Amino acid sequence: MIFRKGELFNGPGGLALGAKNAGFIHPKTGEEWRIEHLWSNDYDETACKTYGLNICGNENDESVHVGPVEKLPIGDKAVLGEIDCFAFGFPCNDYSNVGEKKGLNGSFGPLYSYGVKVLQLYQPKFFVAENVGGLQSSNEGQAFIKILTELEESGYKLTPHLYRFEEYGIPQARHRIIIVGIRNDLAEEGVEFKVPAPITLSSTEYKTSRQAILEPPIPEDAPNHEPTRHTKKVKEMLSYIPAGENAWYLGIPEELRLNVKGARLSSIYKRLDPNRPAYTVTGSGGGGTHMYHWSENRALTNRERARLQTFPDDFVFIGNKEAIRKQIGMAVPAEGAEIVFNAILKTFAGIDYESVEPLAKLQLENLKGKKPTNTELVALTV
Repeated sequence: MIFRKGELFNGPGGLALGAKNAGFIHPKTGEEWRIEHLWSNDYDETACKTYGLNICGNENDESVHVGPVEKLPIGDKAVLGEIDCFAFGFPCNDYSNVGEKKGLNGSFGPLYSYGVKVLQLYQPKFFVAENVGGLQSSNEGQAFIKILTELEESGYKLTPHLYRFEEYGIPQARHRIIIVGIRNDLAEEGVEFKVPAPITLSSTEYKTSRQAILEPPIPEDAPNHEPTRHTKKVKEMLSYIPAGENAWYLGIPEELRLNVKGARLSSIYKRLDPNRPAYTVTGSGGGGTHMYHWSENRALTNRERARLQTFPDDFVFIGNKEAIRKQIGMAVPAEGAEIVFNAILKTFAGIDYESVEPLAKLQLENLKGKKPTNTELVALTV
């Protein structure tokens, strides 16, 4: 049983690698269940090369369409091909809690609609959509409601959930909304997706940043492992910052402190705590936002960041250092995506797995056409 997958906003391939690695031999029928890439799209040329190389085996694979999603011939099935499933981590720039929070009013916010268009035209058996946790509160909750309404009206039963990836063995506190949709006719036949249960229920069991980066050690010749150059002053300042602290630590001598007016972001020159999961890996930002080693006076390498995002060491990123940093930071943790895709495949195969109630329940019938109250929003997006 092979599901052919289409994908928009493919990035370097976090979702795709999770889908590629998911699968199993059915214990009763002996059938192989897996997901196979068919086509994808992204406007970022270097991300598409990374995706092509690692997912398709060729950085210039023609099934990876480079360019704005607005120009992708979505309705031309002769060009793209029929699909059985669909994935889209639609741009989070306007929904993130860091930034201007424009939501649907930004230039990136409305791009989810191209995913809706794919669903309407292709009607795949299932889809997976991903975005930041800030989606829940964007535009006072209206963005989330609008997106879910349009996905539901495309013919799908939805299961939105806020995944706290550190609870799933990912060495990073990364919280993301993932919406799984099962086509209505299949849902009516009993195909009911359930949120896979976390594998680590206690914070003492979480995989730490030290474990991710050092166990096993990264080979010296690993790709994308080039160190960042720092000024003498930055190295000296870092020497005064303990593990888990940042540039605002009071023990830093006054002459080495940053002269910053206004908001002081907690991630500036923040060292990892080696005994906890990393804080969220990001894909952009100026000096001081590159994530910092807990004991060495330096930023992490891109390969170390990739480990926090659960990309294997043989996953090669293409582009300059900043382009690669962006790709890594914008990706879905590959092992987290694999857990979700495996749960979906088990759902279709009729194989039981441990599950939990979704944290983002939405009664669309009660909310359509009106603004939810604060109480409703809390109930929907805990």
